Amino acid sequence: MAVAFTREEDYEAQAADLPDRPISPHPNLVTAEGLAAIDRELAAARAAYAAAQAQGGVSSDRTAMARATRDLRYWSARRANAQLTEPDGPPDRAVFGRVVEIEREDGRRQAFRIVGEDEADPAHGSVSYVSPLARAVLGKSVGDVALVHGAEVEIVAVRI
Repeated sequence: MAVAFTREEDYEAQAADLPDRPISPHPNLVTAEGLAAIDRELAAARAAYAAAQAQGGVSSDRTAMARATRDLRYWSARRANAQLTEPDGPPDRAVFGRVVEIEREDGRRQAFRIVGEDEADPAHGSVSYVSPLARAVLGKSVGDVALVHGAEVEIVAVRI
């Protein structure tokens, strides 16, 4: 069939068939900031859903409604299973919610905060607690050595 004979609604129907956002199988540990971020995302998803309904729902813009519905399902699920987790343990131990500073074999230093999956943003200094970097250092203390991507790193500081 020629493209000229394809109905516009067919494209819209395909665009509206958005897959659900995958939900991690890991526990949804969050910091206080992460929980607040989930609440903001959930409020935005509710507002987008209400706006899509007010504009006529499925009949007028199926893509907007599909996106709003998908995001509302995702953020509702993430909020429902969020587990607020505060740093616990000795102050020099790398645990969830703390900032860990490491020194690489070449002398470079890197600091990052160990946070929940939804709040992780490596470009801004936070990594998910299930990331390989966080897993390598979790439970270790200042002075301990960890293996990260085949190279040794030393934990030189831990702070809140």
